Amino acid sequence: MTDTVLSATGAQGIRSATVIQSLWSGYGEIVRIELQGGGYPSVILKHIKLPEAGPHPRGWNTSRSHNRKVRSYQVEAHWYKNYAHQCDGACPVPGCLAVSAAANETLLVLTDLDAMGFDLRKEVVTIEDIYACLDWLASFHATFLGSSPEGLWECGSYWHLATRPDELAALEDVRLREAASLIDQELARCRFQTLVHGDAKLANFCFTGDTPIPGVAAVDFQYLGRGCGMKDLAYFVGSCLREDECEAWEGDLLDYYFTRLRAQLEQKQPGIDADALEGEWRGLYDVAWADFHRFLKGWSPGHWKINSYSEKLTSRVIERLQP
Repeated sequence: MTDTVLSATGAQGIRSATVIQSLWSGYGEIVRIELQGGGYPSVILKHIKLPEAGPHPRGWNTSRSHNRKVRSYQVEAHWYKNYAHQCDGACPVPGCLAVSAAANETLLVLTDLDAMGFDLRKEVVTIEDIYACLDWLASFHATFLGSSPEGLWECGSYWHLATRPDELAALEDVRLREAASLIDQELARCRFQTLVHGDAKLANFCFTGDTPIPGVAAVDFQYLGRGCGMKDLAYFVGSCLREDECEAWEGDLLDYYFTRLRAQLEQKQPGIDADALEGEWRGLYDVAWADFHRFLKGWSPGHWKINSYSEKLTSRVIERLQP
């Protein structure tokens, strides 16, 4: 491990190593390493150590769950090695300095976002913070619009129906369970596909202190793959707003996102029919919301995100798909 870090950074030694986060279900840890010499004062080491089987915080302790996690870390390593460099200053991500993989262990040596000024994590956000994250998503989606998901998830997002049969079987909402495949197909038929982050919750955004709109960078690319950009947008909004705010701000947030997406498309994808893209994606916002709601009700029926707004959107989608 030490040799990998020193070789990747050109440092002469390691001053200190501090664990800043354990990975989900005990699959490793994230460590900030302070360096001596070389071009980086500090780096982040994501150390993935795969057990044969491990405890799951919500009881989903199955071989399917384990295999999904294994695949997710393979996807993330592939993303950092082969795709992350395409992200520009409008959608910053950690730089990849090294990837070292063995049978049950993977090391990712990444640039330290804190050292780059993205040193704030937020649990409560202002509208300016939300706009900053929507800026990031718009740029990211424009950057990878039409990209092949080679080496990534064929369908991005950690709640994708095909990977969650256990949660679907546990879903007690019969109407939603019967509509699940129709919701999934509606998103899969989307003409304009991009790469979606797949876990774009507030906790995976790192903020600067800049005003009036702060800068943000994103982390955690385990579930990145092909999909409609609305999957990221709906999931992000639901991660940081109360249900009354989700409903009251829906139109404004969609308008802001599409304004920023159009600006990014002009720079990065000038041949794209932005009117057609916006028309299609706006019509899939509630479908993307219902898709995550389906997963959540099967995975954790008492979760705080299950609310009247989500139920209303989901009911609307089901009525549209099952007239």
